[in-house]
Amino acid sequence: MRTERWKWIITGGVQGVGFRPFVYKAALQAEVTGQVLNTPEGVLIEVQGSRDQLRAFETGFNANIPPLARIVTWERGTAEPLPGEDAFRIVKSTGGVGHQVLISPDVATCDDCIADLRDPAGRRHRYAFTNCTNCGPRYTITRSIPYDRATTSMACFPLCPDCREEYEDPLDRRFHAQPNACPVCGPRLWLTDRDGRTLAENDAAIRRIVGLLLGGSIAAMKGLGGFHLACDARSQAAVDELRARKNRKDKPLAVMVRDLNAARAFCALSAAEERLLTGRERPIVLARAREGCGLAPGLSPDTQYLGIMLPYTPLHHVLFDELQADATQPQALVMTSGNMSSEPICLGNREALRRLGAIADAFLLHDRDILIRCDDSVVRDVDGRTQFIRRARGYTPAPVDLAQDGPTVLGVGPLLKNTLCLTKGRQAFVSQHIGDLENLEAFGFFREISAHLADILQVQPVAVVHDLHPDFLSTEFARESGLPCLPLQHHFAHIHAVLAENRHEGPAIGLALDGTGLGDDGTIWGGEALLVDTRTLRHRRLGRFSQVMLPGGDAAAREPWRLARAFLHALEITAPDGRPWPWLPEFAAADAVVGQMLDRRLNSPLSSSCGRLFDAVAAMLGLRHRISYEGQAAIRLEAIQDKSEKGRYMCPMIGHDGIVELDTLKLFAQVHADWRNGESPARISRRFHLGLMDGLSALCVRLAGQCGCTTVALSGGVMQNLTLAQGLPGLLEHNGLTVLVHQALPPNDACISLGQAAYGRLALQP
Repeated sequence: MRTERWKWIITGGVQGVGFRPFVYKAALQAEVTGQVLNTPEGVLIEVQGSRDQLRAFETGFNANIPPLARIVTWERGTAEPLPGEDAFRIVKSTGGVGHQVLISPDVATCDDCIADLRDPAGRRHRYAFTNCTNCGPRYTITRSIPYDRATTSMACFPLCPDCREEYEDPLDRRFHAQPNACPVCGPRLWLTDRDGRTLAENDAAIRRIVGLLLGGSIAAMKGLGGFHLACDARSQAAVDELRARKNRKDKPLAVMVRDLNAARAFCALSAAEERLLTGRERPIVLARAREGCGLAPGLSPDTQYLGIMLPYTPLHHVLFDELQADATQPQALVMTSGNMSSEPICLGNREALRRLGAIADAFLLHDRDILIRCDDSVVRDVDGRTQFIRRARGYTPAPVDLAQDGPTVLGVGPLLKNTLCLTKGRQAFVSQHIGDLENLEAFGFFREISAHLADILQVQPVAVVHDLHPDFLSTEFARESGLPCLPLQHHFAHIHAVLAENRHEGPAIGLALDGTGLGDDGTIWGGEALLVDTRTLRHRRLGRFSQVMLPGGDAAAREPWRLARAFLHALEITAPDGRPWPWLPEFAAADAVVGQMLDRRLNSPLSSSCGRLFDAVAAMLGLRHRISYEGQAAIRLEAIQDKSEKGRYMCPMIGHDGIVELDTLKLFAQVHADWRNGESPARISRRFHLGLMDGLSALCVRLAGQCGCTTVALSGGVMQNLTLAQGLPGLLEHNGLTVLVHQALPPNDACISLGQAAYGRLALQP
């Protein structure tokens, strides 16, 4: 039979995921010769044999692609047969510029490695850095492509003979597992006090820290993408102490438990939530906590939902094996980001001792360097659809696929919940969560990731897109980059992001519902109906919420009572009937000043913000007068709803300044009237939510008729409100509209950088 030689170039997430040994096994089974190697263009496969043998190889290949692989392109060709070739070989990787290879995200410990951890006779028994080709760190330990040991933080750990044998055996599951290690040759653990004095090492360090945690101490633990701060999640005293030291007064704290059964004991889990918890990404999943489950009530004081996650590193598994060893009830640990509020997560040992010394009583350290900071991802299930709250570990740097090819553009994101986005070909690479760019530490992290993305993708942007706000650090970075700069209004960027995720081309009506963003008219936007056409780049504001003053500007977002006062002022209600204003004596002096600001329109910019409407209603009902974290008042307002209530407020439309205005002042007036008449806040909250959704749906129907466009794209932080996320798409679809929502990114400001980059590519097209 005639000998033929076939070849493939495969691009995507195909390095560091067991792809080459998989190809090797397929070649052995088909009895073909040839080679496989990583190249700058992708994985190159060449196989030689009879046509029947080559077809058998191709069939076996297609049927058994590794679960971690993500194939983007697949090019097949032929080559001249090589005479005398007698085997199939895995060839050493080649480097180069302009590669088409993706780095895999970090992957949770696989079942085989967990079995190794728990095997008393095995050489990796309770070894906290166990991994294989199917699991373990990737992105956070990688300096550059190709993904080989020499380009990771494992380069300084020479393999022992046993690990070397595994690493070089194509039939071993640790073949070319770059972080491969064992207690003989790999990283080690040790426990110190806050002054850096060693208290215990390796397994003894695990036993010692478990005793400290169960005794009420707070520990800083070096993990996969940075440090966690941990304490006993069943101890209210420990939780209170952690909050006080970390300056995290009310914001929810995430909890880690040993396994799915423990998670079920603490939360009422749906099948979808269980799939999210046990997936290889291992995010924090927002799930409804069981009443009286034994966890400290102060973990999530504003909502019934708890952020819960399962172990995703060998260290976590060993830690929980020790925690659970003598316990009769499921154990749980708070696992929150190792930082002070508003700062990036700690990465290195010395950095953690310096920055977290006032918080942690003890430090569990190791000597495998973390090269890239990466927080835990946070997700929730919305009627079978995964909604991101924070996208980071486990998901980045996986790209968002775009509708078409285009130039490389950098989107630098907004001020809050910042991310960066760099495009390459038909893909957009959105960074992990960076945070709020309000201090130099966060801005330093921003710069780190900007340089790293360009390095690992080996591309340079030809333009940069930034927010309209001139004072954002991201805007300053763009202007100092030396590249052509394109400004894009905040809410148009939101809509471009959701359109890019859905690969939508052409016009769409966008509902951008969030807190604040500088509008192109100089006012503060946040409740906007926008027309965006990705073909013509036509941008038009079609509708908005009623405009209300923000007394004190940013202070109004921190003190929602000011917003309630502003709505009452706009409605010409000088004081709530029969009750003093404000409700708390501590506001008396400030209220007089706020009243003067509103009367004279001093330091009170106009805003059409949806988020500020939620804040005002929450304050009107006495739920929260000041907030300690973004969205707190709105979270409380949603949480108290009486779901049995069927009534709803009216939210009509009026024409104003050439656009359609959703009369949210009238909506608020109904809230005030029911509050004045003594109606329960729970019923008022439900009527408010239902009425707002009805108003938004009616607005979109009207605008669709005007524009001849039936596609509606939903974005903005308010779409993280579960009531709206579940109810609004269905209402719109019931009215004959096609609804686009975020699939790969959060609807909050973390999606802005994608919208900026997507817009920039379109703007640069000839």
